Amino acid sequence: MKKVKKEKYFASIKRRDPAARNNLQIFFLYPSVVVMRYYKVAHFFYTKLKWRFFGEWLMCLAKRRTCIEIHPGAQIGRNLFIDHGAGVVIGETTIIGDNVTLYHQVTLGGVSLKKGKRHPTIGNNVLIGAGAKILGDITIGDNAKIGVNAVVRADVPPGGRVIK
Repeated sequence: MKKVKKEKYFASIKRRDPAARNNLQIFFLYPSVVVMRYYKVAHFFYTKLKWRFFGEWLMCLAKRRTCIEIHPGAQIGRNLFIDHGAGVVIGETTIIGDNVTLYHQVTLGGVSLKKGKRHPTIGNNVLIGAGAKILGDITIGDNAKIGVNAVVRADVPPGGRVIK
C-alpha cells in the first residue's frame, strides 16, 4: 500500500489560493490561519481540560478579530482553509475532515435544540461555496462540492455536487 505524504498547511493554502504569495503573508494576514491558531488552543481547553468558559472566551476574541465563529467543541481535521472568512459559522458538534475549503458566509449549523450531535459532518477534500448553509446532523461525503448559496438539509454522497 502506498503511503500518502501529508501536505503542509501553508502549502495547502498556496495550492487553493492563487493570491497567497509567501508564508509570512499567510501567517499574519490570513483570517483562516489566525482563527485556527485560536481554535487549537481553545479546543484543547474546552475538550481536554474541560475549561469550557475559557475555550469559549478565546473563540469570542478570535471572532472579534477575524469575523469567523468556530465553537471550540467542533472537531476540525488538517488543513482547513476558510477563504475570505467573514461570516463563517461552525457549530459545536460539527466534524470537519482534512483539506476542506470554506468560502465566506458559510454556516455549518444545527436545526434543533436537542443535546448531542446536531451539526453536520464534512468529509475530506470538500469545497463549500460562499453563502452555503449546511444544516442539521447530516453527512457531506469526501470530495463533494457544495455550490454558492446552496441550502443543504440532506446527506450528500462522496463526490456529490449540490447547486442552488
